[in-house]
Amino acid sequence: MSSQIHPTAVVENGAQLGVGVEIGAFAYVGPQVRLGDGTRVHHHGSVEGNTRLGKNCEVFPYACIGGKTQDLKYAGGNPGARIGDRNVFREYVTVHSGTADGAFTVLGDDNHILAYCHIAHDCVFGNNIVMSSYAAVAGHVTVEDHVVFGANAGVHQFCRIGAYAMPGGFSKIVQDIVPFMIAEGNTAVVRTINKVGLERKGFTPEQMERVKQVYRILFRDGLNRTQAMEKLAAHENAASAEFQRIFKFVSQSERGLAPGA
Repeated sequence: MSSQIHPTAVVENGAQLGVGVEIGAFAYVGPQVRLGDGTRVHHHGSVEGNTRLGKNCEVFPYACIGGKTQDLKYAGGNPGARIGDRNVFREYVTVHSGTADGAFTVLGDDNHILAYCHIAHDCVFGNNIVMSSYAAVAGHVTVEDHVVFGANAGVHQFCRIGAYAMPGGFSKIVQDIVPFMIAEGNTAVVRTINKVGLERKGFTPEQMERVKQVYRILFRDGLNRTQAMEKLAAHENAASAEFQRIFKFVSQSERGLAPGA
């Protein structure tokens, strides 16, 4: 199946289009862009810069993917964006390129970024992430797999959002959110486990119980962070996947963990 390009679209010389790509009316595709098979750029959509989109992505009207970083430290070069397969960018979404020469903003597969969201320079997103409308993440933010953002959530630069976590709507996140948890507020604090989200992802009752144990030790037992981690390490479930994910996440935290409510 050949690509379908509307006669009013602008596809610059040098752009590489996969099989079955669709480019709508008044859309723009820059000269360094590579679009994977089956990717669709709707009317007035824009993909520019040193950007690669994988297979079967969809860029809706007025979204801008791969635009120049807003970081004032930008000093030229050829940074870009690397985006996997089956990602959806709804209306007016912005995803910016990295800042330093050769640096990239990175998204994995199967992410759904809803209208008016912003992903800043040098962010690293995993897979199966949902950003509800108007959510925004600043530069160098890491978001692990299966995170769901509430609408209007905002994340401070260099923060990390753990897998299966949910930053609540209208929340201000200034520290790392531990996997499996819901955090909300201004500033955000951990309220409870992401019970509904975990159930929807097929967590077993045994897995849910282990997540509850992590939550109680980290946020309910009145322990400082060192004491809590020692108690988790001595727990009978310390070797489980849920506990091990927590150990790894906490060991990599630089901004500190969002506290419990």
